[in-house]
Amino acid sequence: MDYSQILTYVAFIIGFILLIKGAGVLVDGASSLARRLKVSKLVIGLTVVAFGTSMPELFVNIMASAHGNTDLAIGNILGSNISNILLILGVAAIIYPLKIDWGIAWREIPLSLIAALLLFVMVNDQFIHYQPLNVLSRIDGLILLGIFFLFLVYILIIARKNAVVERGRTPYSISASIGLIILGLAFLIIGGKWIVDGAVTLAKAFGASESLIGLTIVAIGTSLPELATSAMAAYRKNSDIAIGNIVGSNIFNIFWILGISAIIKPLPFNIQANSDVEVLIATTILLLLFLFIGKRYVLKRWQGWIFVLSYSVYIIYLIQRG
Repeated sequence: MDYSQILTYVAFIIGFILLIKGAGVLVDGASSLARRLKVSKLVIGLTVVAFGTSMPELFVNIMASAHGNTDLAIGNILGSNISNILLILGVAAIIYPLKIDWGIAWREIPLSLIAALLLFVMVNDQFIHYQPLNVLSRIDGLILLGIFFLFLVYILIIARKNAVVERGRTPYSISASIGLIILGLAFLIIGGKWIVDGAVTLAKAFGASESLIGLTIVAIGTSLPELATSAMAAYRKNSDIAIGNIVGSNIFNIFWILGISAIIKPLPFNIQANSDVEVLIATTILLLLFLFIGKRYVLKRWQGWIFVLSYSVYIIYLIQRG
């Protein structure tokens, strides 16, 4: 192992630290700004917190797309969305059963399912559109971004109808909040680049595919901000933040991040990844079903354990698949 490889691995680890710290600083600043604007916890979870904790995936994907590491870009999003439901919501529900808002159960979670189904249709050009190659094209990216902006308009309407004064610690001033947001973004940009460089080096060194690295190491690493945020929210019994963060992140990841990634550079799709899209669809459907078993609109501890165990099985499958 030469000196440059050692530096790459060190930068890879530091990159994760910067991502986690950057996301935390960004969420603090953005949440403070949202409090100044008198926005509800649910809206904060679906937008500000989801936006902040999705920034690692965004910057990893921008760097991966720019460098042509398409398997890493797609694997990162699929892996992050799967871990968001099975691992993060599972852990959060184990900490404290999550009471789900009616609107989340009937609107946002179904929208995240539609996002996964739409992605499946878009990337299977050979079977559905009879095209020579499977690719997430720039046109697909524009469609995804268009739906994302409609989602933002919808959230804006909710925010204006349900403006409230959230209780909690005194928010920072507007200028201090903006400063924290800028600092968090800087950490995320640097950390995202170092993680992509390190992930590609690891894939080559151990003979693992970029897809496997993206679905496991990078996906879990970039999901750590969501894990920390939702776990803390569950511990503090803030279910709206915990569930809004995850559902919002999954919507952001497909419509916004994959949309931007495809516009930067069309993403060829490895047909092997269809199984991961199918797992994402199945886990989202399972989440919906769980909300109507027993006490409605509550994700219970035993369901959280099922999610976490299912994620363990999925990781073992990925390792065996290579």
